[in-house]
Amino acid sequence: MNTFENVLIIGSGVAGMEASLMLSKAGKKVYLVEKLSLIGGKTIKNEETFPNMDCSTCLVAPIQQEILQDQKIDVMTVSTVQKVSGKAGNFKVTINKKARYVNIAACLGCGMCYPVCPVEQSNEWEENLINKKAIYVPCSGSLPNVPVIDADKCLRLNGSEECNLCVEACMFGAIDFTEKNETIEIEVGGIIVATGFDMLDVSEIENLGYKKYPGVYTAMEFERLFAANGPTEGKLTLRETEKIPESIAIIHCVGRKEVGYCSSICCMYSSKHAQFLKHKLPEAKIYNLYSDICVSDKTYQKFQKNVAKHSSKFIYRDDKSELEITQNDNKLKVSYQNNKGIQDAVTVDMVILANATVPSNDIELLTDVLQIEKDKFGFIDTQSFRIGSVVTSKPGIFVAGCAEGAKDLQSSVLQAEAAVSQILSMK
Repeated sequence: MNTFENVLIIGSGVAGMEASLMLSKAGKKVYLVEKLSLIGGKTIKNEETFPNMDCSTCLVAPIQQEILQDQKIDVMTVSTVQKVSGKAGNFKVTINKKARYVNIAACLGCGMCYPVCPVEQSNEWEENLINKKAIYVPCSGSLPNVPVIDADKCLRLNGSEECNLCVEACMFGAIDFTEKNETIEIEVGGIIVATGFDMLDVSEIENLGYKKYPGVYTAMEFERLFAANGPTEGKLTLRETEKIPESIAIIHCVGRKEVGYCSSICCMYSSKHAQFLKHKLPEAKIYNLYSDICVSDKTYQKFQKNVAKHSSKFIYRDDKSELEITQNDNKLKVSYQNNKGIQDAVTVDMVILANATVPSNDIELLTDVLQIEKDKFGFIDTQSFRIGSVVTSKPGIFVAGCAEGAKDLQSSVLQAEAAVSQILSMK
């Protein structure tokens, strides 16, 4: 077997999908490993992408479909890389593929199995804004549109032989409790890591009131609130009260001090949120509280300036002073120090925290398995002596997208293309 013809890609976000399709078109056999039950990454959590406010799912769905139909791409969902040995050109990889307990070929995605399941659990894909069942798809429009059964929560898989409700509800016989976890061994010539990012947990930053006051949301929670395929189907109301907010404060640079770097996309998605709010709630008062503006692309600058002019009031806050959020009579008071060094405040119904992007939560385990180094921020390290490098500390293993550091979609795609060129140049 010529292992140079085989490539492993870990992570199926935009970077991983782009690399998969490019390598397939170049004649390579691709093993695309994804720990979730769907492909597409966090982009599909967004309703729109900046700066053109394109429909995110409309952009990504054709790519997802192409990947699922590509005979040279072996998509392994609910799977993780357990072991890697060998060297560039001849890696031996062990993959743990969990049982889905639903036959992908037999399932038509009708959804009849969800309502009958008696188990309720928090839906982390929907930022815990709603619950899901023990059998579920993460969100509407998931691809592949086939549910997975949570083995830790399913009554049947935990000894309750009486529970057979999802089997009885499925007229296509797709539920299969005899499925077992698989250990798959493959040989590849090169590896691309595209595991994406997670968002900083701001619940421990006490002055922000997150999880203390229901009107305080993280950026990704807000993304799911206004997404048509989200938990409210795009209806923008506050949790608990279900009131439509009349005033909103968007707080920039949340957690920058804690992580020690600029996440580079927060200013743009905060501007996007402001524009959406103005479109959805034209009478609402919208404030962007910032200590710095990072919009490097020429189209981004035009977009941000337009939002500042028409959709939101931008207020400078002194980052050296701690911002504080308190609540009184269901109103949120955001206290800050202004550009004159004077304590000031705005009172609003809703606060959106533009929290920092951080390395994916399983990056520590994965870098140990791959035996590659991390940088001082916890992202995958690249060769410092090569500008724009995608080469990791181990020959034959490359990185693309937000696994290397916070970046936008365009930069993630460019890095994926660079990683593919490195793979194709291997001999």
